[in-house]
Amino acid sequence: MSLDLNYGAMAAPWWPFVFILLAGWLPTDIWRWLGVLSSGRISESSPLIIGARAVATGLVAAVIARLVLFPGGSSLAAIPDWIRIAALGGGFCAYLWLGRQTLVAILVAEIILLGVPWMMGII
Repeated sequence: MSLDLNYGAMAAPWWPFVFILLAGWLPTDIWRWLGVLSSGRISESSPLIIGARAVATGLVAAVIARLVLFPGGSSLAAIPDWIRIAALGGGFCAYLWLGRQTLVAILVAEIILLGVPWMMGII
C-alpha cells in the first residue's frame, strides 16, 4: 500500500479530513496547549492578559450586536428591531440585578424575545 501525495490525490475522499486536521485543529490546539503550559506563570492582573481579555470581550460584544441589529436571513430577522434590542437590554439588566448569573440573563432575554412577539401575534 503506497501513499499517493501528488496533486491528483487532493481529489481523494480523505483529503478534506486531512486538511481540517492540518489547517484547523493543529494550529488551534498548539495555541491551547501553550496557553495551558504558560497559564501558571502569567499573572491575571498583567497588562497583556487584561488587554487580551478586553479584545475578547470586544469581539463577543461585536458578534452579539451584529446578531441583534443585522440578523441577516434568519428567523430572528422576522422579529422587529425594538423587540430584539429590548431583549438584549432586558437580559443585560437581569444579569446585573439578579446576581450576575448568565443563565438567568439568557432566560430573561429569551422570554422577552419570544414572549413579546407571541403576545403581539407576530409569531
